[in-house]
Amino acid sequence: MLAIACKNDPEKIAFTNPEDYNTYLSTVAQPTHEQALASKEFWSKRLRPDSSGVGDLAPLARAYTQLFESTGDASYLKDAEQLYKKGIEISATGQYAFARGLAHNYISQHRFKEAYALLHATLEGPSNKHETQLMLFDAAMEVGDYKMAYKYLEAVKNLKDYHYLIRLSKWSDYRGDLPNAIRYLEKAMHIAESRDSKPLKIWTYSNLADYYGHAGKVGDSYTYYLKTLALQPDNEYVKKGIAWVLYSEEKNTAEAHRIMDSIMKNRQLPDDHLFKAELYAFEGKQDLAARSENSFVKAVEQGHYGNMYNAYLIEFYAERQPKRALELAQNELKNRPTPEIYHLLALAQLQNGMSKEALETIQNHVTNKTFEPMALFHSALVYKANKLDKEVARLKKELAEAAYELGPMTFRKIEGL
Repeated sequence: MLAIACKNDPEKIAFTNPEDYNTYLSTVAQPTHEQALASKEFWSKRLRPDSSGVGDLAPLARAYTQLFESTGDASYLKDAEQLYKKGIEISATGQYAFARGLAHNYISQHRFKEAYALLHATLEGPSNKHETQLMLFDAAMEVGDYKMAYKYLEAVKNLKDYHYLIRLSKWSDYRGDLPNAIRYLEKAMHIAESRDSKPLKIWTYSNLADYYGHAGKVGDSYTYYLKTLALQPDNEYVKKGIAWVLYSEEKNTAEAHRIMDSIMKNRQLPDDHLFKAELYAFEGKQDLAARSENSFVKAVEQGHYGNMYNAYLIEFYAERQPKRALELAQNELKNRPTPEIYHLLALAQLQNGMSKEALETIQNHVTNKTFEPMALFHSALVYKANKLDKEVARLKKELAEAAYELGPMTFRKIEGL
């Protein structure tokens, strides 16, 4: 990787170079997807002669999950769900392993409370309690039960355990302690590298890249995205991360579009359309931005996504259909009453002219409970509507450090507060 002057801002360093990632933009080679397809075919054939073959159910379910990850087609998650349920029904000794698989599936579908309840039931049986407690931490974080999440984390405390460290990192990030979130994830990375575990390295490198970006270490972020692609050339999530570097840090929307177009030939996730819309809006191409936004809504409506895109939809509808956004936010709180959803509720309340109610929501459920930049931005909007100028000024100062993470379009709105 060669750092050169950024053509959009000569004083800035451009971290990216198309030669670093061009080889990964090929639409031909999709090894992860092809492997998942082959796995699905193999285990499906084994299952056909005797549909009660319990040993084939979990590998087939995992293949369907991998197909969802590589294509964005949520119907594969439903296929996996049915297989896990069948495993629970017919297995004589492995019900709890199937239950953990089903809980993981529910989390992927954003059915967090169902996952949490299932894991609680699993913990009471003769299961792998260590693995269940790790997953209980994950589910507890998603439903906002932070007190119990910490208890589950303490129950498996081991600074030499990869799976503990990545959750300790997540806990640190939730607490607003990004330096330690990075430190623990780096420790996990060393374990993954010492084992030479490709799956663990892929997961750790890609998540470290995200964290480095949040910390403003954009060069490190880009480097670790590339390290991930070297191991998994068709990791579309990571390619999107590089597109964000190009857009947010270097303002190179043409190259960001090129990467996103290559991604969307292989995978169709609704939020990819939203990113395209933001790129177009930044370029002043409002007609194309509106077209991409319509594609986002259509993709959510026609997919099998359930609650998976509710957070995106709340923010999307807040300015366009405020009543619908408010209804969605109130319903989503039943699924996961977390600060991340409460700040979206406050945004919807604000757009419905409920500025006092929005302020109560922020003060009671968001302030000092999350440190995510979008939560702080929406808090600032609520404070401004309530003429709390000192609070607005304080948050603007904090948000100035998150310009990269928020992106140029959102940061323009912050500067206008």
